[in-house]
Amino acid sequence: MIARATTATPWGLDARPVDVEIDVRQGLPQMQIVGLPDTAVRESRERVRAAIKNCGFKLPPRAVTINLAPADLRKEGNHLDLAIALALISAFGQLRPETLQARLLCGELGLDGTVRPIRGGLAVADLGAQLAVREVLLPTANARQAAALGSVRVIPVSSLAQAVDHLTGRSPIPPATAVATAGGKSEPEVDLSEVQGQAVARRALEIAAAGGHNLLFIGPPGSGKTMLARRLPGLLPPLSHAESIAVTKIHSFTSSQAADGLLTQRPFRSPHPGVSTAALIGGSSLPRPGEISLAHTGVLFLDELPEFRRDALEALRQPLEEGRVTISRARGTATFPARVSIVAAMNPCTCGHHGDKRFECRCTPQMIERYRRRISGPLLDRIDLHIEVPAVTLSELKGPPGESSATVAQRVAEARKIQQRRFGPDCSTPVNAAMNSKQLKRHCRLDPKAQALLDQAFEKLGLSARSLTRILKVARTLADLAGQERLGSAQIAEAIHYRALDRRLM
Repeated sequence: MIARATTATPWGLDARPVDVEIDVRQGLPQMQIVGLPDTAVRESRERVRAAIKNCGFKLPPRAVTINLAPADLRKEGNHLDLAIALALISAFGQLRPETLQARLLCGELGLDGTVRPIRGGLAVADLGAQLAVREVLLPTANARQAAALGSVRVIPVSSLAQAVDHLTGRSPIPPATAVATAGGKSEPEVDLSEVQGQAVARRALEIAAAGGHNLLFIGPPGSGKTMLARRLPGLLPPLSHAESIAVTKIHSFTSSQAADGLLTQRPFRSPHPGVSTAALIGGSSLPRPGEISLAHTGVLFLDELPEFRRDALEALRQPLEEGRVTISRARGTATFPARVSIVAAMNPCTCGHHGDKRFECRCTPQMIERYRRRISGPLLDRIDLHIEVPAVTLSELKGPPGESSATVAQRVAEARKIQQRRFGPDCSTPVNAAMNSKQLKRHCRLDPKAQALLDQAFEKLGLSARSLTRILKVARTLADLAGQERLGSAQIAEAIHYRALDRRLM
């Protein structure tokens, strides 16, 4: 007898459909799985066999072949247990075959029949919507988050026996309902008013938030670079519904312990300088999202930038330009979103005290030059704002607090609204930092004085064409914050001032 069920296996940020076919025949009692299963899928034989028996179902001694189609797709992870078990129960005549039709079944089984959570539950629900199935059966821990997608009926199951009772109609399970806000981890609240002094750096944070620009802080240890970077997410607008779905989908592949709903906070990721290229960008034999994709729509903070591996930093160049990461493997290609705001921090030299009046720098000019050369010119060109962060003085520490994050966030929101109107509702990334060449010519027109100033800066500072483009984009954001349509010399001069490494001031 042949029984069939539909399940899914992860690939990148998506789930691919897998058809489970069970053939039961007379012969030596054995259970064989074919169809390119990985170790976790092959081991499901023992989990499924124990779960079926411990839930009170019969498993007569027969020769069983389990085929996972399509045969050329590698099946990985713990998603297939529930579908295999239900198809086996159907093959032995304890469940009508039609009850498994038009249903997508995913979940890991414990030996006692409990259904354990899986990774990528939101992607499974999305696949169910694409396949137009009647309902998707998911572990209870994944169901509420998957239900937030709103396009498919999601049934939470906690055990194999409960799933059978639902399919037979003995005890139907009501569909999971989404919650308005997401649970999950939240960072402690931090506010920009807690930063004393650093007026230029605070201004740079506002510009970066308003235009989606990348930012580099350069200053001695203890000057507040990390403190400033951690306050950038609080200046960004709230996530839209589409952004919440995208962020939640990415993070659902990193942990099987899903939140109750969609994630609502913009992510802040701060990888260690020793992070590998695969961990930063994404990779492995089964493509998984890296830190830059986990920070999608949020902030990726690279502290001690020169200490990162050179190959890892150079791998950032393509994502910074295109807003996505493409991972190619022999079995296929996966694309991950990576539209982030990069905030990097570095010391001015190896000892960290070059230009610091409090301490004497012990680095030779050659040492300083070698230290700075750890960061390539092409990567620096892709960072819009180079900001010097000097040590805070005692008078600044005792001074009154600055503006709060809420106050600055209001100005950022107004500037973002201007950009949304400018680029239109069809633009996927309506921020100045993402402007292409055509948009740059249309929206960054200069008056004669501003053009003359920019030409002079290009010649005297030896700017690259990419640096020139970054200056124009930052100037456009400055004009938006000021509520001006045309770029003037004031905006150009301020944007040039934020290219510290190009100006060779250090």
